[in-house]
Amino acid sequence: MSDNYLKMILNSRVYDVARETPLDFACNLSRRLGNDIWLKREDLQPVFSFKLRGAYNRIASLSDAQCESGIITASAGNHAQGVALAAQHRGIKSLIVMPRTTPGIKVKAVQALGGKTLLYGDTYDEAYAHALQLADERGLVFIHPYDDPEVIAGQGTIAMELLQQHRDGLDAVFVPVGGGGLIAGIATYIKALRPEIRIIGVEPDDAPCMYEALKRKRRVVLDQVGIFADGVAVRQVGKEPYRLARKYVDEVMLVSTDEICAATKDIFDDTRAMVEPAGALAVAAIKKYVEREAVEGQKLVAINSGANINFDRLRHVAERAELGERREALLAVTIPECPGSFLKFCRALGKRGITEFNYRYAAASEAHVFAGVQLAGGDEERGELLEKLADEGYPVVDMTDNEMAKSHIRFMVGGRAHNLEDEVLYRFEFPERPGALLKFLSSIGKRWNISLFHYRNHGAAYGRVLVGIQVPAGDRKRFCAFLDELGYTWFEELGNPAYSLFLGNG
Repeated sequence: MSDNYLKMILNSRVYDVARETPLDFACNLSRRLGNDIWLKREDLQPVFSFKLRGAYNRIASLSDAQCESGIITASAGNHAQGVALAAQHRGIKSLIVMPRTTPGIKVKAVQALGGKTLLYGDTYDEAYAHALQLADERGLVFIHPYDDPEVIAGQGTIAMELLQQHRDGLDAVFVPVGGGGLIAGIATYIKALRPEIRIIGVEPDDAPCMYEALKRKRRVVLDQVGIFADGVAVRQVGKEPYRLARKYVDEVMLVSTDEICAATKDIFDDTRAMVEPAGALAVAAIKKYVEREAVEGQKLVAINSGANINFDRLRHVAERAELGERREALLAVTIPECPGSFLKFCRALGKRGITEFNYRYAAASEAHVFAGVQLAGGDEERGELLEKLADEGYPVVDMTDNEMAKSHIRFMVGGRAHNLEDEVLYRFEFPERPGALLKFLSSIGKRWNISLFHYRNHGAAYGRVLVGIQVPAGDRKRFCAFLDELGYTWFEELGNPAYSLFLGNG
């Protein structure tokens, strides 16, 4: 099969619409990491993503009768645009089923490329199932985003270009992983010609479908996936990509949201280009790999897979980049409620820059401060600072890796309520579409009193909400049944120290 793939990749027709993308040397990143880092710039494709390659190669293989029938696919963005452009080039009618949560900019982009769009369901899985149903009912050809040999071969042309562009030795290639089509094509080609090059897949730590599949030696279906790197938010890898990954992928690394944001900034600093979260996965993993293996002078390549990011999300990326680079610490510190205590605390922080400083009166004797502090020495300096504050008598809690604190608490310190009875606290994720927030509020408001509410639009497909609700002890069972009925992903946060320090009943 590997020989077949090699032939398929060499004969792929992707260049009817795709372009050979540059392999750019990342000067700043290479200097910082002490290794030679190259970026394969798939963000420069006509649809700003590698997906065009596989989509066109599959569509180019269709018979005249299949072209006459038309094609259909399901996608929330990059694959949809690739299919639409490929179909337009061949003069084929295309129907793209997209979740209702898809940002409008992506829907309009597909329509501008000649694709007819149909919004259905709140998730990709719902859109996918509906697309398969329509394909069967209308006799349309379904173009799978990753689990198809022609699609895999189309993505493999990236590896063909890469080995032509860099003929000297390479040590490793880092590849983002969603459904697995990209890494399957790249790994199959490179291992056939240069088996000594390590192929390392990269996934977000909240969407580890290939990582878990290789670990358990079988494909798994994740209960849920993270919403930040939506380009790789896949619950199960494809059957054929998994088969190839087992043979040719050396390992899969996991990176956090903050590490992805930091990598996005690194790419911007070197290229002045802004990639989407999935497009920064490979650089995030390179940084982690260099630190883990303590390597120097190696030649490492990151696949920048795409740049379809809507502008609103840049705010979230900017907020989290310094945390991902470990150049900022978030601290919750209890200080005495007396004149001069703020000055004393600031002196304890030394000459470090303060990125934010939030305070709320807590009691007659003490106050809680939520502070952002700039770091030059990463985690080591953070540990030293925590130890110093503790030695000077300050009760301190490190919030740097506390998701609730980073997403919500830092923006709403001062929400403490006194003499509030029966409050419970939950984080929710719900589909971001017109009327979704109203529906959410209405559903809860009809039954229980909302005592706390915080919502920020991060420009993603799903909204994040923190809610305090007054639920008497005798009504908890009915409330739990309501949560199941609501159908949104939720997290109980009543025991979170960020809540007890800044929001809880005093």
